[in-house]
Amino acid sequence: MKKSLISIAILGAMSNVAFAQSNVTIYGIVDAGIVSERGGKAGSVTKVTSGVGSASRLGFKGTEDLGGGVNAFFVLESGIKADTGESDVAGSIANRQSFVGLKSATAGSLSLGRQYTPYYNTLAQVADPFAAGLAGSAKNLFPAAGNNVRTSNAVVYATPALNGFSGEASYALGEQSADNSASRQLGLSVGYANGPLTARAAYNSRNNDTTAPTLVNTTMGHNALVAVNYDFKVAKAFFAFGKDKGNFSSTAPKNVDSNEILVGATAPVGPAGTLIASFIRKNDKLASNQDADQWAIGYSHALSKRTSTYVAYAKIKNKNGALYTVGNNSEVGTGDKAFNVGVKHSF
Repeated sequence: MKKSLISIAILGAMSNVAFAQSNVTIYGIVDAGIVSERGGKAGSVTKVTSGVGSASRLGFKGTEDLGGGVNAFFVLESGIKADTGESDVAGSIANRQSFVGLKSATAGSLSLGRQYTPYYNTLAQVADPFAAGLAGSAKNLFPAAGNNVRTSNAVVYATPALNGFSGEASYALGEQSADNSASRQLGLSVGYANGPLTARAAYNSRNNDTTAPTLVNTTMGHNALVAVNYDFKVAKAFFAFGKDKGNFSSTAPKNVDSNEILVGATAPVGPAGTLIASFIRKNDKLASNQDADQWAIGYSHALSKRTSTYVAYAKIKNKNGALYTVGNNSEVGTGDKAFNVGVKHSF
């Protein structure tokens, strides 16, 4: 009897150790705000909407220690509409991210599935003081939509950080019958982060050809982006330069030839506030010369480590018939001016 009890105790201890080697976390963001848009063809629009500062989401992520310094990991993340409770993509379970992979502290990580592109990570994490959200989102003028944000069927390798340097490479298979090059996408980035300085350069290339039901040839899309920010403590300065050639998706305008310049800053206001500002110039190099400028200002106030409120305003000056709109993290917007106020909670 004593031996049985000892055996059960040992098995129980071993079981606890095994469970301690793996974990699964439920996480998410609930972000809802009031958005007022002006200058659109359909007139003014005022609405309660979701994902203004950061897209509302529900996710599951986990890791398992495989031994020898190697870990397995996964992410399943679905977008939601906080204003209605619906999925932001009908019929989808994990439309935002869905991948699994292996990671080593010395060899880096390799993952497969639906993932962010190196280009978008550079724009949102390094270039944009608004972090791709609120009315001042850099997505309003930079080519950050659709396949430039996330790619399905992607194989992504990320290097470990070495003396502040790191890199990432993404290859998304097009999975088009009879032509392996159709719809495939390549992304690369190299970066450096040390103390107050963060810098990163990214490149994205997409073949927009399709083969179903017959081969359709379209232009290649090429996007390059260089971004840097520096924290002076009293303020954090941002700068980015992007260059685009060709359409970045099968539905984007054809024969794109443009570049973008962004300058911006964030500054602490008291112990819990952050002032945000940016200016973006879109330079259209085609004969139509449809340039655009965006001015934006915002303020975020942390109520706790997980909850914050925000307010933002942005205006775009379109030139020569350009039709750029002021959106936010989750929507493209309807007019050339927009005002946001809302609250975000992370868990």
